[in-house]
Amino acid sequence: MEWLTPLIAVYAAAIVLPLFVLLYFLKLRRREQIISSTLLWKRAVQDLQVNAPFQRIRRNILFFLQLLMFLAMLVAIAQPVLSLIGGPSRRYVILIDRSASMNATDTGTNRLDEAKKEAKTFVESMRDSSFFSVGESGDQAMVIAFDNRPKVMCSFTSNKRQLIAAIDMITATDGRSFLAEAVTVAKAFAQSVTTEANNRSAEEPGKLLLFSDGCIEDIDDIAVGKEELSFYSIGKSGENVAVTAMKARRSYETPEKVEIFATLSNFSKQEISTDVQLSLNGNVQAVKAVRIPPREAADANNKGRAGNVAIDFSLSYGERGVIEVRHLYKDKLATDDASWSVIFPPQKLSVLLVTGGNAILESALRACPIANLKVSNPGEYESAAKALAGAQQAYDVIIIDNYIPQNLGRGRYIIFGRPPGGIDVTAAEELKDQVIIDWRARHPVLNYVNLENLFAAQCIKMNLPRDSEVLAEFNEGAAMAMVRRNASIYLLVPFDILQTNWPFDSGLVLFCYNAVEFLAEEGATGRISELQTGQALIVDGFTPETEAKISGPSLDEKEVKAGSSGSIIFDSVDRVGIYSLNASGQVPRYFAVNLLDNRESDIEAVGEISLSGEVVKAQQGDVRRANFPAWPFLTGIVLCIAILEWLIYNMKVRI
Repeated sequence: MEWLTPLIAVYAAAIVLPLFVLLYFLKLRRREQIISSTLLWKRAVQDLQVNAPFQRIRRNILFFLQLLMFLAMLVAIAQPVLSLIGGPSRRYVILIDRSASMNATDTGTNRLDEAKKEAKTFVESMRDSSFFSVGESGDQAMVIAFDNRPKVMCSFTSNKRQLIAAIDMITATDGRSFLAEAVTVAKAFAQSVTTEANNRSAEEPGKLLLFSDGCIEDIDDIAVGKEELSFYSIGKSGENVAVTAMKARRSYETPEKVEIFATLSNFSKQEISTDVQLSLNGNVQAVKAVRIPPREAADANNKGRAGNVAIDFSLSYGERGVIEVRHLYKDKLATDDASWSVIFPPQKLSVLLVTGGNAILESALRACPIANLKVSNPGEYESAAKALAGAQQAYDVIIIDNYIPQNLGRGRYIIFGRPPGGIDVTAAEELKDQVIIDWRARHPVLNYVNLENLFAAQCIKMNLPRDSEVLAEFNEGAAMAMVRRNASIYLLVPFDILQTNWPFDSGLVLFCYNAVEFLAEEGATGRISELQTGQALIVDGFTPETEAKISGPSLDEKEVKAGSSGSIIFDSVDRVGIYSLNASGQVPRYFAVNLLDNRESDIEAVGEISLSGEVVKAQQGDVRRANFPAWPFLTGIVLCIAILEWLIYNMKVRI
């Protein structure tokens, strides 16, 4: 047993108990009255003797009941706590999932609130440091919230109020759930700072407590020791219908015509019929009824694939606008009920290819939907670029093939071969016989591009700045990288495609198509690429120190400023919807943020998770309490004694 506030109880006893006993020694002042006989007043005489000063206290049941009541009150003030788990104090890391699936409302409010409630119950049950336990401290805990990235809400402390306040500060997002980085951070904090001989810790490692529904993207990348992690599964129902894919594009043949394609997924076990509506700038344009098949039957290895149905719309619109596809079925998760896309006025792409002669690259570009493709040699380009003197280039995208330009104006560039100067990128050395070992398949430039078999006989190893974006990697260096400098974007491909096997792969045409489209949209006024929740927003084309405001579902005119490179970089957007960026004297720029993630939309809570082969089953029942406060029961005992004393007193009065 531990006593939380024993000194307060001791001080109260030193004051209250002597005064209480003294009351029984005080002589009562009574009014004198002449009577004929004292025969019927024997009890009154005895009462006078009891209340006479300096007399021995006679046996009085009321006195002992009142004394017992005061003792119980004093013990309750000392706050005794019964420890249900023995052993030394421990350190805990509380991991709370706040991703999109935790917004599901199948638990009454939402899953995040339920996870926070259970986490606070655990914090309240942690063992406190005892007044009489010399040299022993109470349990400690820290709180980490995670979605796309972890956020430390509170470092290790035994202060329960601070821990509960940190848990209350966790807010929901629409991001995806990535746990590996959070576990890495948790292990780093939980590492004991005291060591014995041979660098072995004198304390047990910190215990990880995971409060989640188990819808975790990188579950296979996490490794934990046996009994190192306890999993508390949050959630009941898996009923959900989601928009899991959506694309709006203008027809190449008829630019005024906009075609919209979407995929709806049913994660329930029964077929669902619902309406899907198409809206343009907030006005409903069309409604279609769809029937979505149920998810496939689950087996021992997976939960079963969701039932899918494709739907398409078309409309005629030649201006800039916001398109929304929304299903009208009422399910448990509203985050993925809709998806958005920003369309722009039709334009004809103009691309300049600067090359000494590359029929393969020219052929790949002519296979792309480019309205104007001009091929120029290096000499012609230098003369034209010198005349512009660093001003904005006249082409949407400029492709430089195996040539180092001397004059670069503001624009969007794809550069094959050695990188140019003036963009903080240098060539370290030449590499030979390189293969692609990894690439960002989700980036718009590499969407549906398979680089698995790409081999380069020769390439340049680049020294890149810290703010560069590596899209693909060779075994000894970056294979593709994006650098933003001087209000320009440079897509660097440090090899000559004629010294690779890429010309024999259809992926070259798809890469050219994606890269030209991406750079053209990034460079066009008011055009912003579509993002997923958690991605960084990067907008170029501003003069340094330009001030702007970003507004959206989770932002209310947040002020931002362009850096020295003319780019505005906003860390991340964590809510789905349409965001706008407004800079003084410029047309507002819009971009759409969507979830479009099957893992997060599949909200069925799991009963166990597998972490690198280590199966962790969800804890059954409520969070186990490590200690039990006894003062509420002592308060009840005080109340019972008071009632008993009142009954005995009234019985004596009637006698």
